Amino acid sequence: MFLGTFTLKLLGSAQVVLPAKLRGQLPDRRAVLAKGFDKCVYGFTIDTWQKLAEQELLKPLLTTEGRRMRQQVFSQAEEVDCDKQGRFVVPTYLRDYAGIREEIVIIGAGVHFEIWDKDEWDNLSNSGTFK
Repeated sequence: MFLGTFTLKLLGSAQVVLPAKLRGQLPDRRAVLAKGFDKCVYGFTIDTWQKLAEQELLKPLLTTEGRRMRQQVFSQAEEVDCDKQGRFVVPTYLRDYAGIREEIVIIGAGVHFEIWDKDEWDNLSNSGTFK
């Protein structure tokens, strides 16, 4: 399970270092990154992503909702490999979507982790939403 909150800086080439506590949850050092429903990037284990994908693929392709959801979910996700130090590159289109600049916050969110621009996370966490 992904737990905790970690404040970090992007390394050169837009690399993120996944904290060791979270890295230990990725059995093969691979993850799927995807657009979050909030202004963040979600990170999933391959197994969790496959389970979520199977649920999406049950929606009929013949319906507009089924097609749109597949287009949204699968076109905006990417598999990444972490090196031994837990470093991986967040693709430009995901960084742009989440407004990720230099300082980031990575939070554990149960079955996934989230990567936030620090200012965005601070705004959300200070907005009273968590009361």
